[in-house]
Amino acid sequence: MSNLNPSTDVSVAQRSRAGSPLEVLRIFLKLGLTCFGGPIAHIGYFRDEFVVRRKWIDEHAYADLVGLCQFLPGPASSQVGFSIGLLRAGYLGALAAWTGFTLPSALILVLFAYGAGALGGPVGAGLLHGLKLTAVAIVAQAVWGMARNLCPDRARASIATVAAIIILFSTASIAQIGAIILGGLAGLWLCRSDAPAPSGHVEMPVSRTVGLVALGAFFVLLAGLPVLRGLTGSAGVALFDAFYRSGALVFGGGHVVLPLLREAFVAPGWLSDDAFLAGYGAAQAVPGPLFTFAAYLGTVVSPEPHGVASAALGLVGIFLPGILVLLGALPFWDSFRKRAGAQAMMRGVNAAVVGVLGAALYNPVWTTSVHSPQDFGIALVGFVLLVAWRAPPLVVVSFSAVAGTAMALL
Repeated sequence: MSNLNPSTDVSVAQRSRAGSPLEVLRIFLKLGLTCFGGPIAHIGYFRDEFVVRRKWIDEHAYADLVGLCQFLPGPASSQVGFSIGLLRAGYLGALAAWTGFTLPSALILVLFAYGAGALGGPVGAGLLHGLKLTAVAIVAQAVWGMARNLCPDRARASIATVAAIIILFSTASIAQIGAIILGGLAGLWLCRSDAPAPSGHVEMPVSRTVGLVALGAFFVLLAGLPVLRGLTGSAGVALFDAFYRSGALVFGGGHVVLPLLREAFVAPGWLSDDAFLAGYGAAQAVPGPLFTFAAYLGTVVSPEPHGVASAALGLVGIFLPGILVLLGALPFWDSFRKRAGAQAMMRGVNAAVVGVLGAALYNPVWTTSVHSPQDFGIALVGFVLLVAWRAPPLVVVSFSAVAGTAMALL
C-alpha cells in the first residue's frame, strides 16, 4: 500500500497504534458506562474522545470510517469503536474496545431481566428523561463540529441538506443508505476540485486474506445456520441463528433491529410482546450499544439455553455479522479513499453523513426528548457545556440526570 506523504503517514500510523489493549479497554469501559443516547450520540462521544481529545484519528479519517460503517450491516457505532480499538492496539485492542463498550449495558439488561434493573416513580422517570436530554446535547455537538469541518462550502452544505431532507421525508430504513449513496455520487460530480487528499495514512492491521476469509465466514454463517438449524433441531442453534440473522440484516441504525428481533422471537412464541417491549424500553435507558438488547432477550427466552449462557450467545450472535463484514471491508478502505475519484466521492459521503446526523438530531433524538421549554433549557446548557466549556461528557450526563430528576419532582 503506497504512502502519499511518508513523514505524515508515519506519525499518524504511530500515533494510532501506540497503545495497549488494557488502555483501550479502560477508555471504552468508561464510554460504555457514560454513552447514553443511542448510536448517533455514540458517534458524537467517540468523536469527542478520539478525534478532539486524544487525536488517535483525524477528523476526515474518522468521518470516512463513520461513512463506511453506515454502509455496512450491523451496529455502526460499535463497528466504529471496534475499528478505533483495532487501529490503536491491533486485534486485542479491537476485542477490548468491543468488550469495554458492550459489557456494562449487557450486564445491566441481564439484571433487568431478572427483575433488578427497573426504575419506577417520578424519580426514575425524571432520571431517564434527563439522560435522553443528554443525547440531544451530544448529537447537536457532533452535528455542529462535523458540519464546520466537513461542509465548509455550498456544494457540501447542499449535499448535507438534501441528505437530511431524504431522511426526514422517508420512514424507510433504506433511506439512510440511499442518502449516503446519493451523497457519494453528488461528490463525484461536485467535489473533485476540493481540498487535497485526506491527511495521514490510516492503515488497518487487517490483511486482505483475513478480510476475504471474514467475508466468506459472514456469508457461510448467513446461509448455513438455517440449514444446521433444520438438520439438528437444536434450540441453541435456533437462538444463535435468530440473533445472527437479525444482526446481519440491519441497515440504517440500531433501532431498525426492533422489527427483526420481534419477528424472530415474539412470532415463534419464545416470549410475550409485553416482555419484549419492556426489555426494549429498558435498552433505551442504559448506556452503550442498543444491540445489547440481545442480552435481555437471551436471558428471558423460553427455549434452552436461557439465562446468562443464552445472553452471551445472543451478544455474540447479534454482533458477529457486523464485525465479520467490517473486517472484510477494512483492508480495502485506506487505499480506496486515497484515489482522486474516491476522495471526491468520500467528500460527498461525509457531507451526507452530516445530513443524516442532522436529521437524526430532529427525529428521533429531539422529538422523543424535548417536550417543554424546560427540556430545551436543559439540553441547551448541556450543549454549551460541551462546545463552549469543553466539559467532559460525564459532566453533561450528570447535569442532565440531576436536572431531569429535579424537574420531575417539582
